[in-house]
Amino acid sequence: MPTLPVRKKKKNVSTFNRPQPPIFDRVEEERLHRKQRLAAAFRLFGKLGFSEGIAGHITARDPEFTDHFWVNPLGVYFGHIRVSDLLLVNSEGEVVKGSRSVNQAAFAIHSQIHEARPDVIAAAHAHSLYGKAWSSLGRLLDPLTQDACAFYQDQALFNDYTGVVLDTSEGKLLAEALGDKKAIILRNHGILTVGHTVDAAAWWYISLERSCQAQLLAEAAGKPHIIKHETATLARSQVGSHSSGWFSFQPLYDRILREEPDLLD
Repeated sequence: MPTLPVRKKKKNVSTFNRPQPPIFDRVEEERLHRKQRLAAAFRLFGKLGFSEGIAGHITARDPEFTDHFWVNPLGVYFGHIRVSDLLLVNSEGEVVKGSRSVNQAAFAIHSQIHEARPDVIAAAHAHSLYGKAWSSLGRLLDPLTQDACAFYQDQALFNDYTGVVLDTSEGKLLAEALGDKKAIILRNHGILTVGHTVDAAAWWYISLERSCQAQLLAEAAGKPHIIKHETATLARSQVGSHSSGWFSFQPLYDRILREEPDLLD
């Protein structure tokens, strides 16, 4: 009688030797790296249609002056931003490097997030279509797909729209609502994500926007099946870590750098 083949035990995803974010010996190298990633994130946001007039901002904490952050200048199209265009803004909202103006809403929101979350290197917010549409429902996303599970029990809701955020007191409320999560849905406004790297923050924004799109489509078509708690929790551990967010961004960085190398200027 033939012997049945022995089924090999599945290898746990955590045992895979995946690339990790780089570690730098010199602060100047780390600063340049963050600025290059930031410029690339803006180019990708532009290519993906996330640019909406003068709205939207991504910030990266400076590795030396940790109460300062790099941000896009007000009124510059995402798809045109280069490393040399980025502004360095201090804790008072003053531009200390760069010749353009900073978006007041960017300072009001991001300064408070960076102050409240020392672990956060970058934060991303834009007025992308599906994030805006989903935010009007005033709901958290459901775990409908593997990608959406990255945000399972790792998202918050800011349930109070009072107009354009121009005051740091409003930004502080937003940061408090975010808590220790990596994403927040701003009711009637849009979405915002944070990360331990610029790469992760940008990837989480892209993934959250697409997850909003997927749920809107699914609910328009019928009654979607929600992934059960145990499975959603497991999937989040597999695809929702900050290192996973960083790694997921790398193919996009390679793509935009090959297509638009001038972003490094």
